[in-house]
Amino acid sequence: MPTSPSEPVEAPQSARYDLAVVGAGPAGLAAAVTAADLGLRCVLLDGGRDTGGQYYRHPAPGLGAARPDRLHHGWSVYTGLADRLAAHERAERVRFRGGHQVWALERTADGFAVHVTRGPEAADRTTVPARSVLLATGAYERQLPFPGWTLPGVVTAGGAQAMLKAGLVLPGRRIVVAGSGPLLLAAASSLVTAGAEVPAVVEATDYLGYARRPGVLAAVPAKLVEGAGHGGVLLRHGVRLRPRSAVVEAHGTERVTAVTVARLDAEWRPVPGTERRIDCDAVAVGHGLLPQIDLATELGAATRTAPDGAVGLRVDARLRTTVPGLWSAGETNGVGGADLAIVEGELAAHAVADRVPKPALLRRRTRLRKFAELMAAAHRPGPGWTGWLRPDTDVCRCEEVPVARIREAVDELGAGDPRTVKLLTRAGMGWCQGRMCGPAVACLAGPGEPGPDRRPLACPVPLSQLAAGPSGEG
Repeated sequence: MPTSPSEPVEAPQSARYDLAVVGAGPAGLAAAVTAADLGLRCVLLDGGRDTGGQYYRHPAPGLGAARPDRLHHGWSVYTGLADRLAAHERAERVRFRGGHQVWALERTADGFAVHVTRGPEAADRTTVPARSVLLATGAYERQLPFPGWTLPGVVTAGGAQAMLKAGLVLPGRRIVVAGSGPLLLAAASSLVTAGAEVPAVVEATDYLGYARRPGVLAAVPAKLVEGAGHGGVLLRHGVRLRPRSAVVEAHGTERVTAVTVARLDAEWRPVPGTERRIDCDAVAVGHGLLPQIDLATELGAATRTAPDGAVGLRVDARLRTTVPGLWSAGETNGVGGADLAIVEGELAAHAVADRVPKPALLRRRTRLRKFAELMAAAHRPGPGWTGWLRPDTDVCRCEEVPVARIREAVDELGAGDPRTVKLLTRAGMGWCQGRMCGPAVACLAGPGEPGPDRRPLACPVPLSQLAAGPSGEG
């Protein structure tokens, strides 16, 4: 089993890893075990206590879950990777460090200093020296606000799945699933299987975007089977799919009690007269995922914009970023799912080890990456979504900044970009550092694609730790 984050580190600070893998989800796990197979000495770092990341999130040990596989798609793939990791740990080829949150990367003369906070309370910090670094930090959910979205009972689609996978609890008994993207079908399928009632899956697109490139779909039959499986579950439970629609308001006082759903036009503007009210006690909403790339962009890594407007890292055919010695795998290169993340993790490990991968692996990556681009294009948010906002709708939840203040900053104070809006209104300056409100603020700030995340600290770090200086990690 992986080493507990509370166990002491024996190796001296001078011990340098060939590769530090940041993130123990599908991409990071695959990269670490493949790199160890190829003879590299690796450390695998993750802020969570266990491996698996968000996708393979485990039930808490005290809950005694007998069948965690029933909560996941492809659980056997994860257990295979975890078993390989355990074997490499026993042979001292890989060290897994759970509870180690990487907050910055620093270039050194012969590699990188990976700065880490340790423990559940971030009680101390350390520095991990490594010749190369592979980023597999995954993604976070894109949220588009609407009136009432701050009510208790309104959660993200991924958050609803996390509650179920980690806590074996549901966010409510009657749950509307809304937003856009393939995560909605997976979330709704999980929720109804666990006993929730899902009166509707409200999807802002109509799925016709996938039909524009039938060859791409035909090349990934497993994705079609997976989608059909989710659809079959929803059909058996009588869940209604409402395409070209959105939740435009949540109602309630102490918690959500109902939502208003409206049809959308091609630009995602609500169509007057199409509103329908659905009673519920929870809403799971999300509009796809955004790559978590701030560790790389702070080093100056180049980015690219996906068809859905999400900004990911620009990598070459060997998964190298534009920063020497820094590789990237999985969602950080553009959101594409666990299968693609695992393939890219394996390919990146081969590149770091300067080994040639099997041609079949390269072809599989090409097929899956093309599907990811198709998926992004099919679910790109339309600019008209701001039509469901009201002046008093909070955009930044942390700092309680409403739409009216952001529009004042743009229309009256001359703000023309998200950074200026942030300085004038404090939108994005709260605990989440703009991860929750960033896309909405960028859209309200004016036309143009959003820029990449840039922040010197990728997670909160106590000032006492920065003043004390790092300790060594082996």
